Amino acid sequence: MSPIVSNVQAVTWQMAVMWAIGAVMIFLAIRKEMEPTLLLPMGFGCILCNLPNSGAVEVLETLFQAGVANELFPLLLFIGIGAMIDFGPLLSDPKLLLFGAAAQFGIFFTLSLASLFGFELRDAASIAIIGAADGPTSIFVANALDSHYTAAIIVAAYSYMALVPIVQPFCIRLITTRRERRIRMDYTPGSISRTTRIVFPIVVTVIAGLVAPDSVALVGFLMFGNLLRECGVLKTLSEAAQNILANLISLLLGLTVAVRMQAESFLVPQTLLILALGLVAFMFDTFGGVLFAKLVNLFAKKKINPMIGAAGISAFPMSSRVIAKMAKEEDPYNFILMQAAGANVAGQVASVIAGGLILALVGPMV
Repeated sequence: MSPIVSNVQAVTWQMAVMWAIGAVMIFLAIRKEMEPTLLLPMGFGCILCNLPNSGAVEVLETLFQAGVANELFPLLLFIGIGAMIDFGPLLSDPKLLLFGAAAQFGIFFTLSLASLFGFELRDAASIAIIGAADGPTSIFVANALDSHYTAAIIVAAYSYMALVPIVQPFCIRLITTRRERRIRMDYTPGSISRTTRIVFPIVVTVIAGLVAPDSVALVGFLMFGNLLRECGVLKTLSEAAQNILANLISLLLGLTVAVRMQAESFLVPQTLLILALGLVAFMFDTFGGVLFAKLVNLFAKKKINPMIGAAGISAFPMSSRVIAKMAKEEDPYNFILMQAAGANVAGQVASVIAGGLILALVGPMV
């Protein structure tokens, strides 16, 4: 037998399973339109990297080291996300920041739970950040902590972002009454000056740098993207960041992350446990936001629709749309989209600060 033939790797059942997983991702991206800019390339990359003697592995590993291992791709993606965000609803009602903070409860709850299940602290922290419902933050933290389960964490993070319309309504209905879900909230849009909109991302970056220095890269790139949007003199760059940059980086992320989805490292019992713990983190983030809103209502004269608290997760803008839709289903004349959007962008900021706090707490110990 020639050396060329003898070096051919046999197809294994593990490879076939990974092909099936890749096919499911492609199906969800195309048929269900679940995070298609990421799940489609990730699904195809999963198949690509699990072919016998795949020549794509070395290429994608090089790209992984160049763009993911050094956190470059997630940070560039944050510029695009920042350019998409309108902080107007939050600036009109700054107390919504509290709901963004409360909806990060699941992260710290799951950190403790994952540790109890025997994960190393760096892996437990990386798993917990799935609760942020923010893919780039999950990638950034998992890589910064050199987690053993980066691929599973990223798959879980983006999967649960796509499942917001299913998971969040279920969680909300578990702990609220119909009467609470029908609470109407008045919204009076404040007059936010251009100066305020420009100063806000700069101030947030400085405060984050002072309070949680490890979060300043995440927050800073997010706020720089928002500054591109609000400055008024870089419209072309802002539009490019929102569309071309965000889509291109998402595509590259999906393909390169797939190199960590090779059968021998992905098909392990810990992967299923990570998916389960990620769901716990996501659900408890939702519970935390809703329960905080209910606590506020015990003392507030003007009641808050507790569903607003659920929008405090970081899945922007999907969560705010889901909450607004739920409110209209309960009461066709209940319009809480702007308040939900304010809590949602607050959650975006809070999630990256939470990621920085996780790095500060865990980083020195690994």
